[in-house]
Amino acid sequence: MPLYAILLPCFSLVSTMKPQTDNSKERPPVVVVMGHIDHGKSTLLDYIRKTNIVAEEAGGITQRLSAYEVEHTTKDGAKKRITFLDTPGHEAFQSMRSRGAQVADIAILVVSAEDGVKAQTIEALKTIRESSIPYLVAINKIDKPSADVERAKRELVAHEIYLEGQGGTIPWVPISAKTGVGVDELLDVALLAAELEELRGNPEIQAEGVVIEATIDTKKGVSATLIIKNGTLKSGDFVIAGNAFAPVRIMENFLGKNIKQASFSSPVRVIGFSSAPAVGSSFKTVATKKEAEAQVALALREKASVEQIIEEVENQITLPVIIKADALGAVDAIEHELMKLPQERVRIRIVQRGVGSISEGDAKLASGSSNSIILGFNVGIDARAKEVAERNGITIAMFDIIYKIHDWFAQVIAERAPKFKGEEVLGSAKIMKVFSAAKGVMLLGGKVEKGKLSEGDQVRLVRRELEVGRGHIVSLQQGKSSVRKVEEGNEFGAQVKTNSEPAPGDTIESFIVVEK
Repeated sequence: MPLYAILLPCFSLVSTMKPQTDNSKERPPVVVVMGHIDHGKSTLLDYIRKTNIVAEEAGGITQRLSAYEVEHTTKDGAKKRITFLDTPGHEAFQSMRSRGAQVADIAILVVSAEDGVKAQTIEALKTIRESSIPYLVAINKIDKPSADVERAKRELVAHEIYLEGQGGTIPWVPISAKTGVGVDELLDVALLAAELEELRGNPEIQAEGVVIEATIDTKKGVSATLIIKNGTLKSGDFVIAGNAFAPVRIMENFLGKNIKQASFSSPVRVIGFSSAPAVGSSFKTVATKKEAEAQVALALREKASVEQIIEEVENQITLPVIIKADALGAVDAIEHELMKLPQERVRIRIVQRGVGSISEGDAKLASGSSNSIILGFNVGIDARAKEVAERNGITIAMFDIIYKIHDWFAQVIAERAPKFKGEEVLGSAKIMKVFSAAKGVMLLGGKVEKGKLSEGDQVRLVRRELEVGRGHIVSLQQGKSSVRKVEEGNEFGAQVKTNSEPAPGDTIESFIVVEK
């Protein structure tokens, strides 16, 4: 039976229909190669790149981009384009997985015919399954004398990777990445998987896709590597990724060549971002700088709003701590002391612990957060470490008695704990009668039921447990005398400045705003 006939039902189980438009066209797949570190992923990618990319690639920026395009000629002579992500462990793919997005359309799981299934093979499979993308298996190193393809297949099945022909539906191809045997067939199967996924794109719309890398160059500024998933990116456009944007003036393809436009599935590098966009974030394109700035401003407002909500809900900050001591026993003791401190509003997170002097590396690690603290116990501090810490406002505290660390850190927590404002009720009274109102000042009579009311107090008016207005007490009267305060159980008259309309039966509560 032909290979295509065998594979067609295999991918139909994972294929999903894609919406098409009149302007949609077939989109080249983005393929990620994954597997155990020694099973030949890099060798496979090197072979594909050398045999499918023109010689001009040498000296390009493939390694910096971590993505490149190849052109593969299928068995029927058709020329098809494929984009490969250079490394399966690349931060971009992990970020995509954590955000529930997908930069890759197809995955190739590489397994050595010599070693079979390893721990990283299972980890890679978990990543693929969580990303919900179809995959195929490449059993590599079949050229080795110790290769045992059947054993590798049995191990795959034992780990619930059910291959076609072994009671399952996962396509597999035996290959030698070193000699190239089976690689063309592997690419044919990958393209078939893409065909069954019905990957489409519209070249007429503005580009959108995913950020897979971001770098800062002292001469060129901030650049980002993008995978275009739909539309066309043109010179003169503006790319927006989160709260960062860039005019498309300098755009390079994966070979490092300046280009004026690129379409779906292509990896490109855009130089000139306002700040480093988050790896794994989505990008979109607009036509003008004004639109870009407006959308970035909106993103910043939304981010600030979310951060405020998180702060209000959690009401907690994190203090990253680096511990350096003269012995590991002392490090353990210090960590134990820190964990005994209350962490309701301040969470202590040990980011690094070790023996020896406080180094420049410790200071640079701490500089990632302005809240960082470096604790030294019976150790010295390098001059460069001190300089980096001072430049970045990082606190370094040196001790020779452990209990002093506990006391000092307790004070730090008290100082750095987030403060929040609350209202403390001083007294409440039942309104018995409303006499008159003039220019927002109400004259009313009532009886204090709890606490006390004082002249000048801020008050809120409550009706059936719902607040209906606020104001403050202008003056108080008890009997026929003016007073400064009225205690619990006493009747009173009061002038209250408020824009609301109190009614008999309402409650008037006096309060103060306190910071806790």
